[in-house]
Amino acid sequence: MASVSVRADGAGTSDLLFACVAEHGSAAHPYFVSPALLNGQDSARNLADAIHFLCALHGRHPGVVDHAAGRPMEDAARAWLIAAGESMAAERLYLTQLAVAAGPAPSTPGGGTSEAAVIAQLNALTTLAFSDRRGCALGASLAFAIDWAPIRMVLDSAAQRLGIDPPRRGLSDEAELRLVADLAGQTASTERALLFGAQQLALQHRGLWDLLEARHQARLDG
Repeated sequence: MASVSVRADGAGTSDLLFACVAEHGSAAHPYFVSPALLNGQDSARNLADAIHFLCALHGRHPGVVDHAAGRPMEDAARAWLIAAGESMAAERLYLTQLAVAAGPAPSTPGGGTSEAAVIAQLNALTTLAFSDRRGCALGASLAFAIDWAPIRMVLDSAAQRLGIDPPRRGLSDEAELRLVADLAGQTASTERALLFGAQQLALQHRGLWDLLEARHQARLDG
């Protein structure tokens, strides 16, 4: 097995990757951890809204991970992507079950603008996953898997309300994610591409929570 490069300060590629998602991803967004989403009086509608928009962004096949598996990369990374793609099949089914159980997305003023925003995000994610820059698609996929762990916590909370048993989480094994990132980030250029892809994926997720928060506020104002 190839050796893993680590900086003099002790930080490897995986450390930077996880730090990037922690800074820019879902869990860092105020709305993601707010009572309005999790347990406030409007949380049932807000969770339903989140489920439907996550389904629109990640509920279709092929997704980010599936597209990325077709890009040039090391065998270890491709093997992880293939396994992650199989795990995403179960996640998509879970999202669909939640969307059906939650009922229609809550009516919200400016709904057409919201739909256009999600389409733009979907296009941005697809562009990342098809990037020819070696490491970019993998970085986006790894960031997706890292960020999916907190997102699953929200989905599982919704599932408990809806009487659905959450499936086993098979996408976000931290040790495996770290190993793939460190093995892939052996050169400075590849590491930069990995981190760029990760940051852009995390920012797209953050933009989704911006949108969901704005929709919540629009329902309050309407």
